[in-house]
Amino acid sequence: MSLRWRIMGATVLVVVVTVLVSIGVGYYTTQTNLDEFVDEIGDDEAVQLARSLSREYTAAGGWETADGSLSEAGYIYGENLGESPGEARHTEGSEARSPGTSEALHHDQVRIVIVGVDGRVVTDNLSELPPGATAPDLDGRRETVFDLTANQPVGHVYVDVNREFLSTESGSFLDTLLYITLVGGALTVGVAVLLAAWLSKRITAPVTALTEATQAIAHGDAARLPVASSDELGQMSAAFNQMTSTLETQRELRRRLINDVSHELNTPLSVILLEARGLRDGLQTAESASDHIIEEVDRLRGLVTDLDWLAETDHGETRLSVQASSMQELLAAEVERWQPQSQARQVELSLQATDDLPPIDLDRMRMSQAMGNVVSNAIHCTGAGGSVVVRAEREDSETLAVSITDDGIGIDAEDLPHVFDRFYRTDQSRGRGISGTGLGLAITKAIVEAHEGTTTVTSDGAGHGATVTIRLPV
Repeated sequence: MSLRWRIMGATVLVVVVTVLVSIGVGYYTTQTNLDEFVDEIGDDEAVQLARSLSREYTAAGGWETADGSLSEAGYIYGENLGESPGEARHTEGSEARSPGTSEALHHDQVRIVIVGVDGRVVTDNLSELPPGATAPDLDGRRETVFDLTANQPVGHVYVDVNREFLSTESGSFLDTLLYITLVGGALTVGVAVLLAAWLSKRITAPVTALTEATQAIAHGDAARLPVASSDELGQMSAAFNQMTSTLETQRELRRRLINDVSHELNTPLSVILLEARGLRDGLQTAESASDHIIEEVDRLRGLVTDLDWLAETDHGETRLSVQASSMQELLAAEVERWQPQSQARQVELSLQATDDLPPIDLDRMRMSQAMGNVVSNAIHCTGAGGSVVVRAEREDSETLAVSITDDGIGIDAEDLPHVFDRFYRTDQSRGRGISGTGLGLAITKAIVEAHEGTTTVTSDGAGHGATVTIRLPV
């Protein structure tokens, strides 16, 4: 089953379950409340009627006005009003019914029987018991009627509500409520299906596009995803596009690497081959041939070393042997080490370091390699008569900065963001025939970052030189 159908099914299922639970809980709660209401109707009617009869009895000094009170309250039916029992309705005076009487109650007959303290019937609104008869056991709610003047009980009133009728009415109300709720629930489910279809399509469309773009990249084609929102799906598409750009850059760098490594390997191998043939044919002395061969082998070993460093930093396996070292001594040794090469290229190499440089915990061999890569690049990128200056100073109490500045070929603005990319070489270095694989600065950055430092490069453009700054924590 596809992801879209799973999302849609899960959404619809949640909505259906929620609707059914809501209907069930609502129906049960309403039914319970209606049952309680039916039970309370007779109680409320009896209390209100007993109070009314107590006032009438006190005012009249007896039961003479009892029938009038029942008639005004709407409890006299049938022949007493000149109507048949089946057609009995309220008269205009019935609007004065007691508070709390429900409309449904007065659509059906409610039996009212008033009994005196002597146990004899005073009145029966349905005329089933004659006045003066001994009252039998009566159903309904019983309330006492008082003479309010003497504060003495004078009788009782029995209110017998037709519960079967009210239960039928409440059942009909519940059926109507259930029908309306089911219709509303069906409409809710329908809307939920439409929303789930739209939502699932919106979620799965970028995923489907991502799958297709991934397959295209696997076949070597470039692919981009539209970024239509700023939510997680939009961020996923943007991240994929960034990954695609990075892959394209890596492909270009890999192509350049193949060309550069081929050139770097071909040149020393050609020299070694020519020197060996010259030695074999007696055209070259053993001493001269061996010197050239050793030089080219050293170049090959340097290339292999750079590739080894690349593999090591790729897997995060850079191991440091840290000890307190003098940065001034380290830089002086590096300048001395690269003086022969700078002199051979007629480039002035100098060191400018303050005397207050503190000792730093570092791996001397690795940091020497990092500094050597930068100094070597600066010398190779500087023409005859140029200069390379190595400066070291404390920027603040926590940072020591080492900068290597040359006045060589410089770096274009569009190349600056990529100078630390592996195998990246600028067009200026290629056009001037400067050898290298584009790994030096990448390795330097990895070594400095292993020491929790940073490496930056600045340049004013082609022909204006460049400055590489290494900052290390004190």
